[in-house]
Amino acid sequence: MNESKSRLARLLRLTGDLRVEFVESAALKNNPLGDPSERPVITYLPPGYDPQGSRRYPVLYCLHGYTGDAAALVSARPWETNVVQWIDRLVASRRMPEAILVIVDGFTRLGGSQYVNSIHNGDYATYVIRDVVAHVDATYRTIAAEGGRAVFGKSSGGFGSLYLCMQYPGVFAAFASHSGDSYFEYAHPRAFPDVQRTLEKHAWDIGRFVTYFQGQRKRQPAEYSTIEMLGYAAAYSPRSAKAFDLELPFERQTGELDPKVFGRWLEFDPARMCMQKKAELARLRLRYLDCGRKDEYGLDIGARVMARRFRELGLEVRHEEFDDDHRNVGYRYEISLPALAGVLESQ
Repeated sequence: MNESKSRLARLLRLTGDLRVEFVESAALKNNPLGDPSERPVITYLPPGYDPQGSRRYPVLYCLHGYTGDAAALVSARPWETNVVQWIDRLVASRRMPEAILVIVDGFTRLGGSQYVNSIHNGDYATYVIRDVVAHVDATYRTIAAEGGRAVFGKSSGGFGSLYLCMQYPGVFAAFASHSGDSYFEYAHPRAFPDVQRTLEKHAWDIGRFVTYFQGQRKRQPAEYSTIEMLGYAAAYSPRSAKAFDLELPFERQTGELDPKVFGRWLEFDPARMCMQKKAELARLRLRYLDCGRKDEYGLDIGARVMARRFRELGLEVRHEEFDDDHRNVGYRYEISLPALAGVLESQ
């Protein structure tokens, strides 16, 4: 056994190594939710990595989904394979070239940041593209250029991958979105009635509801839906930089859809955004979308809509569907990770 490996790498039985570091970010400092500005960055190094060598490696940046965090993506469960175990197996079996994988932490008190800049959450997009990327390039032997980086994730992580590539061109050369949030007209409104009813029970005091939610030993499905929609509102429609001062996309008393606020959400919808981002998308080497046809949020429809719109823009897209729902679809990394690494520069 290689004693120089981290204990976490040995615990996960990796042939490569796993490093956990903490990065302080000015972009996240003094955020209204009081979330930490120092965040874990977990880095997988392939078995051939030599910190003293001359070789440099492409980097795959992994964004977790809503309610996830960096620690969740390296947790191990019997009969399942997490993302670092997947890349380790794929590299060891030579089904993909050696690459570094970086897990980014985007968790907030409301369950997730969507990886966008927000006066309510903090500037998570800036944190990823400036602070995390700079830390990785300064610490490891990376190909420190657009052509050496890709970004991927599932659910909100897929959304974040799409969003960052379209809004911040020149950082990543490829993306993979697994069951990523898109086509918001289908994805979100089905939860609005439960959210309206739940917040009504708490006299529309969002701070009180959040405190209640965090204090429960077991939470009801409608309560999970409510915290999730509050997380989206914090990213898409904050009213001010004051904690829990959010606009929701429906009227409080009746629950009627508020088109003005929902319009703010739709500005972030990748299925709409892509129509204005042809140049940004065209520079990418791989555009990868997939989703299960039983997805509970209808995100398979969103992926279909985006794939068609990409093609209408004259852009190639790899779009795949499979017979599954939204949960536990990490096995799709077996397909996306080699595809991403295969289009990046290497030495």
